[in-house]
Parts: sequence; C-alpha cells; structure tokens
Amino acid sequence: MKNGWKFYVGLWLTLAFLGAFLVYPVLWVVGGSVWVDGHFTLIFFKLFAESPLMWKCLFNSFTLAILSTLVCVAISLPLAHVFVRYDFPFKPFWQALLMAPMILPPFVGAIGIQQLLGRFGALNHALGLVGPSVANPYPIDWLGAGGYFGVVAMQSLHLFPILFLNISASMANINPSMREAARCLGAPPWRVFRTVTFPLLMPGLFAGSVIVFVWAFTDLGTPLVFGFNEVVAVQIFDKVTETGFNPFGYTLVIVVLLVTVISFLWSRRLVARQDFVTQGKAGVRDEMQPLVGTKRLAVMGLIAVISFLALLPHASVVLQSLSGKWFMSALPQQWTTEHYGEVFTLPQTLTGLKNSFIYSSLSALVDVFLGVTIAYWLARKEFAGKSLLDALTILPLALPGIVLAFGYVVGFNVPTAWHGWDMRWLKSFVNPRDNPMLLLVIGYSVRRLPYIVRAAYSGLQQMSVSLEEASRNLGAGTVTTMRRIVLPLLKGNIIAGAVLTFAFAFLEVSDSLILAMKEQFYPVTKTIWALMGRIEPGSASVACALGVLGMAMLFAAFYTANRILGKKMGSLFG
Repeated sequence: MKNGWKFYVGLWLTLAFLGAFLVYPVLWVVGGSVWVDGHFTLIFFKLFAESPLMWKCLFNSFTLAILSTLVCVAISLPLAHVFVRYDFPFKPFWQALLMAPMILPPFVGAIGIQQLLGRFGALNHALGLVGPSVANPYPIDWLGAGGYFGVVAMQSLHLFPILFLNISASMANINPSMREAARCLGAPPWRVFRTVTFPLLMPGLFAGSVIVFVWAFTDLGTPLVFGFNEVVAVQIFDKVTETGFNPFGYTLVIVVLLVTVISFLWSRRLVARQDFVTQGKAGVRDEMQPLVGTKRLAVMGLIAVISFLALLPHASVVLQSLSGKWFMSALPQQWTTEHYGEVFTLPQTLTGLKNSFIYSSLSALVDVFLGVTIAYWLARKEFAGKSLLDALTILPLALPGIVLAFGYVVGFNVPTAWHGWDMRWLKSFVNPRDNPMLLLVIGYSVRRLPYIVRAAYSGLQQMSVSLEEASRNLGAGTVTTMRRIVLPLLKGNIIAGAVLTFAFAFLEVSDSLILAMKEQFYPVTKTIWALMGRIEPGSASVACALGVLGMAMLFAAFYTANRILGKKMGSLFG
C-alpha cells in the first residue's frame, strides 16, 4: 500500500522532534567546545589538558568504572555458571532476588549505605569501634578515600545483574558437546572452564562489561550523594551554572561522548564476533546437573550473601525512614512512621511529588503516542529514511543522560533579546533556568522512548498483518484500523511500556538534577538530594521515606510490566 502525504508529514514532524531534542543538543555541545566567537579553536581542550583537577577527575571516573566493572565480573561470572549449569531448590526465587538491585535506584541506595558504612555508621557501632563508651577518634572509614570505595560498592551492587544476565545468555548458547569433548580427553573441570568455556564466553562478557563500564563512568547520583565530587559526572553537574564562561563543562561532555561512542562501537564489534559460540547448538541437549550435599549449601549460601549485600543499602533506607532517632547506635533508638506522613504534608515534598507526577505522566503520554506510531511505521511501512528513524529511536540507549541534560541547558539558553527581537516569551517557555518543565518532560520522553517502541514493536511482530488488510478491504481508513484493530491488540504491550516509562521518569536522576534549577520545579529526585543537604533534624529520614515510596512504585511497575509481557520483558532492555 502506497504511503500518503499524511504519513510523510507525520514522518517529517517526528524526525524534526528527534532532531531538535536528541541531535541538536549534542551538536550544540560539540560546536560549543570548538567554535567560539565565530572561530574554530581548540583552546578549551588545551585548558583542559593543563588542568590537574580535570585530569584527577578523569582518572577517578575511569578507575571507578574499571573497579566497578571488575567487581561485577567477579560476582556475575560464578553466579552465571551456577545458574546455567546446575539445578537447585527455589532457583526462580533466587534469580528474582538477584535481579532486585537492578530495579532499585542506586541514588536512593547510596543514602542507605552511607548510614551503614560511614565512620560513625551502624557497622562501626555494631562492631563496638565507636559508641558512647568508646573513645576512638579514628574509626574505620569503610567508604574509603572520601567515599571512593562506597561509590564502587554501590555501583557494583546495582549493576552486577546486568552483567549476570549477559553472561548467562552467552553461557547458555555454548554448545555443551565442546565441554563434553574436553572432559572425555581427561581435562579437569577447572581446565575445561579455562580452555573451553571462558574463551567462548569472552565476546559476551566484554560486551556486557562495556555497558557496566559506561553506566558507572557516567553515574551522577551515587557520587553526588557520597560527596565524592572529583569525578567527571559531578564536575559536569557543577559546571551547568558556569556554561557562559567556564569551558570545562563542554570539554568534559565531549570526553563522556567519546568514551561512550568508542565503548559501544567496541561492544558491537565484540557482539558481532559471538556468532561462533552458538554454532551447532541446535539439537544438543544442555546438561543441568543437580546440586547436592555441601555443594548445594555452599552455592545457596553464596547467593544468599550476595543478595543480602545487594539489598542491604535499600533496607537501610527503609530503617532510616522509620527511625525517630538514630544516632551513635547500630540500630534506631526510636521508631516512627511520622516521616511518611511528612512526605504528604511538607510543602517541599508535596511540590516534588506533584511535579514528578505531572512530568512523568506527560512524558509517558508523549512516549505512548510517539512510540506506538514509530513502532507501527518500522513494523508495517517501507519508506526512505527507515534506517535513520530506527537509529534515532535506539540512540537514547547509548547516550548518557548527563550529556543530553547538559546539551539542553546550553542549547536552549534563550536570551532575553536576539537581534532586536523580544525573546522573553520563548525564554520563559524553553529556557531551563526560567522554566524547565517542557525540557524535563521531553528529556524524560526521549530517554525512555526506546522502551515503548520495543514493547509496541514486539507486539506488532506477533500480530498478523491480514487483520489490518481485512479492515482496510472493508473500507476502514488508517485511523479507524489503528483504533479498532491495532491498539486493542497492543493494549497489553502499550500499558506495560507506559508503566515502565512513567516509573523510570519518576526517579530519573541526571535530567532532574541538572535541569531543575529552581525549587518550585524540583521533581522527587532533586527534592531527595535537597533534603539530604539540610541540617534540620529529620530531613534525612523524610528523604529516605520519599525514596522508599519511589522504590515501591518502581518495583510495582516492574511487577506489572512483567505480568503483562512475561518473557518478552527482556526485549525492552536487550
């Protein structure tokens, strides 16, 4: 069926939207780093290279990301081996428990781990290293180096499920006959793993490691909560208010872009080399050995310990939210639920909840309309520029939120007047320094658009085209066919995608912290950060109560989406 003019108008409007709010901010940052007063210059990069602070921040970010990735590998590799190769009681339950840290925001968990591992935190009190009767001016700093190791721990505990899923999928695709051949030739289990399994696993392992590395390298919320400011992401956050005269913000964003692009190109090349892993697997039954005796106890103990450590920061957030008094003790001395009441009575928290609800709802509506439309075009239409639209739709998955948010700040910094034109009306509408609402809604939408597109696209692939053809043969137009045939059949996929986009937007960190500059526009995450910085008694507990409500909502969203999509849930993130 030939595409009409209405389709091309819609297509050009969609490409214009993605160009304006996805490509333009990135190009503005790139241009701003090399183009000054109408002239090409590399002076910003020269100043960057001469700054010891910038090199220290870059070094810290790289080492944090590398250490977090190595810890994730150390956790995920043995876990994946156990889950793929062995059978043991309550296996689905343990796997679900290991996935929980991935859906709990590290920005919130960092608050809890501070309460646990600080110099005067719960662990030192439990060990008797500090307390009213202990005169110890130098208790152990478990967070280490101003919070450095705390950031590594929090990032590792949050990100290891991503690598675990990636390694598990790669390991399951290895032809078991290769391991069997090695065993028949007399190789012991460790040598089989070292010479057969691990080499075949390397492409998938490295591809997953790249995702973890980039995520840890660009993480803003976790180091910000720990007060570890000498990292690239926090420096970009600090330079937002200095974009008019400080060049380091631009150069740091360019560094992040280069790291991200190089890492993902390398990842794609490694994934492309993974084809040899799956050759010959069809028709071969993979072995699943039962775990018995001490091996079963050891494996289940290991899984329990990792799950406990991963969920401990968030459990501490819950304890903090219920504490009436928690000072110089291992556990709260007083318990209360008043902080949850304050969440719904304090003007600051009410404003944050209201703003987040409005921003997230509008962004979900934009995503549903735009995402279903794009998914339908990609699945059902043939047109010039289809590959471009597909690439632009997937681009937000590889683009760090901090890059896009910084691009919005500098790209939409509309002046009061421009060449004699009064720009105050536009300035109050799109300049985040005056009113960030539009850019927050669009930023949330653009970042989560791939989820709704994938959810709708997977549903369209399972839907027979003959149903739509029959509708058109009976005289129904495109709009009627969409309303009466396509949308009802896609209802589950759309609801699941919308719930996820709403929940993710509700707890978005980078866009919220950077774009919301005035308290009246603060969303929930910026409100939590502001409360943590206050010295009034109970502010931290109210922030934790707000974080617990956010965690509960995100968990409910994942549960709802999983019930609707089932095994297709993984296609949203793969």
